[in-house]
Amino acid sequence: MEIGELKFDAEGLIPCVVQDALSGQVLMLAYMNRESVRVSLEERRTCFYSRSRRELWRKGEESGHVQHLLSLTADCDSDTLLAMVQKDGPACHSGAESCFFQRLWQAEQEPPQEDFTLQKLYELLQSRKASRPEGSYTTYLFEKGREKILKKIGEECAEVLIGAMKDSRVETVYEIADLVYHLLVLMADMGITPAQIRAELADRQVIEKKVKQETRG
Repeated sequence: MEIGELKFDAEGLIPCVVQDALSGQVLMLAYMNRESVRVSLEERRTCFYSRSRRELWRKGEESGHVQHLLSLTADCDSDTLLAMVQKDGPACHSGAESCFFQRLWQAEQEPPQEDFTLQKLYELLQSRKASRPEGSYTTYLFEKGREKILKKIGEECAEVLIGAMKDSRVETVYEIADLVYHLLVLMADMGITPAQIRAELADRQVIEKKVKQETRG
């Protein structure tokens, strides 16, 4: 569909729900006008309209937490947008990954089991770093400090090598899981986010494609 087919409100605005394409997490709700929709599509990054400042604002223009636009879809009534993005950092100005974290109510029964993602594990580790619950192995690592975390990473690297040399898929998978966990602990300790790692890998992919194109040429 075309921008002209969207149904903007009396102030020329349309709400836009932003969702992380990798984790499926709803990140934020903001508003767009015709110009910000056009800019978002042209620049392939989210651009919104600030109702308080009455001006366009590109997500991440100050924080660096850019949201790379992967798709922009209108709902059945054409009066709400859904932006699927790849983010370079937290969506909320508070530093939270999502703006939706202040729970008003939850059913008493256990919620359905959510799909596991590395992002969710990383967020759990961030929580452990902040709250330091007693009896938690993660708390133990953070309290022992960077040297202990690095030592564990070295140990887990060696265990991965041993498992692979033995040609044991089961053991190697187990040890890789341990290694990834400790790497995420290090990332949380240093303030490095999964989005930054994804961005680095994406940049390398772009460079590789460019090199292949130049070689063919």
